[in-house]
Amino acid sequence: MLDINFIKENLKILEKVTKDKGFKIDYKKLLKLDDKRRGLIQEIDELRQKRNINADLLKDPKKRIEKLINEGKALKDKLTALESDLNRIKADFEEIMLKVPNIISADTPIGKDDKDNKEVGKWGEIPKFKFKIKDHLQLGKDLDLLDIDRGVKVSGFRGYYLKNEGAQMQMALLQYTFNKLIAKGFIPFITPTLVRENALIGSGHFPFGKEEVYQIGNPGKLDSGEEIKEPLFLAGTSEPSLLAYHANETLKEEALPLKYCGFSTCYRSEVGSYGKDTKGIYRLHEFMKIEQVIICEADMEKGLKYLEELRKIAEEVLQDLKLPYHVIAVCTGDMGAGKYKMYDLETWMPSRNAYSETHSDSFLTDWQSRRLNLKYKTKSGETKFAFTLNNTAIASPRILIALWENYQNEDGSITIPEVIRPYLGNQEKIKPLK
Repeated sequence: MLDINFIKENLKILEKVTKDKGFKIDYKKLLKLDDKRRGLIQEIDELRQKRNINADLLKDPKKRIEKLINEGKALKDKLTALESDLNRIKADFEEIMLKVPNIISADTPIGKDDKDNKEVGKWGEIPKFKFKIKDHLQLGKDLDLLDIDRGVKVSGFRGYYLKNEGAQMQMALLQYTFNKLIAKGFIPFITPTLVRENALIGSGHFPFGKEEVYQIGNPGKLDSGEEIKEPLFLAGTSEPSLLAYHANETLKEEALPLKYCGFSTCYRSEVGSYGKDTKGIYRLHEFMKIEQVIICEADMEKGLKYLEELRKIAEEVLQDLKLPYHVIAVCTGDMGAGKYKMYDLETWMPSRNAYSETHSDSFLTDWQSRRLNLKYKTKSGETKFAFTLNNTAIASPRILIALWENYQNEDGSITIPEVIRPYLGNQEKIKPLK
């Protein structure tokens, strides 16, 4: 969410950004609603003052005349009507405000979709195999690491089981990354996956991606037996939980930046991806991830510095694993409403003969904190909305596609990356079953 005064002052810029990001916002309607909202607030405040004066006069028994009583009733009725109008106007106003996209950095590529993203970095050599390679599905089956058939039987479409060293590798990757982030000063969290609607509105996952989020059909009952009516949702990342941790709080500037890393199971309905990546474990309904969040001062220079810091950490993880990747500057049409600047890291996956997304690094200025009412007080006593950033440190099992396929050997085995061997009893290879 942006400040309405900022929108008014930068209307032409926002109209272009909105078009470049592929959204449609009726700014004329928004500004008219704002005028009505402000007018009603002023009128209601004036009426409340009159009502208070009337109430004070009525406290005097000598002045409890019929005229004052009737005036008091009329003021109350008018206030009730105006407050009802204001609530309706506020709801319409906020509905549009929640959809207004953030501005973009000067170096963000302008484009319609991922085809217009720009490569800005690259690391590692793409492996050249002297034998016919297997994809991750075949490797998972031959080495008894992955069972899709039984996963579908139990969980339905996109269901899966990780087994044996496959399960161990996933946990090893998560633990290794968690430890790395803690060493870099990030505070570890295991976050709620069941979240209220306000957390998802705050992070910006609502209203835009609501169809991608699972809603709990049975949120439970109270002791009285009455059903809980407040909706609950399964989060697709720990980002909403980490951000909402400080919702409606005013932090001290000295406490910033706050650097958090959250582990969670993640759930996504993938409604918008019908027909895409239907085979294998690239696109799933549930997976595990460690997400990073930074809450910092409202300082563009510092925010951009932290964006690069998060990118560097994601790159370090891939370099530790010795996986070839490239860095993409994400274009306007592919970056989402709240992003000011965004990178994707795409890792080489041999069976796809392409780099595919494994990490995402974003800077959102105060777009999220305004939705969450997340503020801080400066040393001089001024109150400001904080800036927020987020980054995928590791997501699995998607990363296993790259690991298994890049580390496969001619004899059908998979070499285990050195950095995670200690988590698998220092085992060097996963060998075919005899």
